[in-house]
Amino acid sequence: MGLFDEAPEAATVLGRPLRCQVCDGETFYKREAQLLHRVNLFVNVQWSSGTCTCLICSSCGYVHWFLPEP
Repeated sequence: MGLFDEAPEAATVLGRPLRCQVCDGETFYKREAQLLHRVNLFVNVQWSSGTCTCLICSSCGYVHWFLPEP
């Protein structure tokens, strides 16, 4: 099992095709990421942190972060 088991796909944000800010790539892997705050880490309540959507460029690996989901 690898980090990217699925095929990359085209993505849209606000109805427009997403292009990578770095390499102008057009396909992305989608992942969810947990947003941690140092207070949450200190008191061990990571479950209370929010999440965001990450679209990772399949060409260069640049991570585009979105909150809320695009």
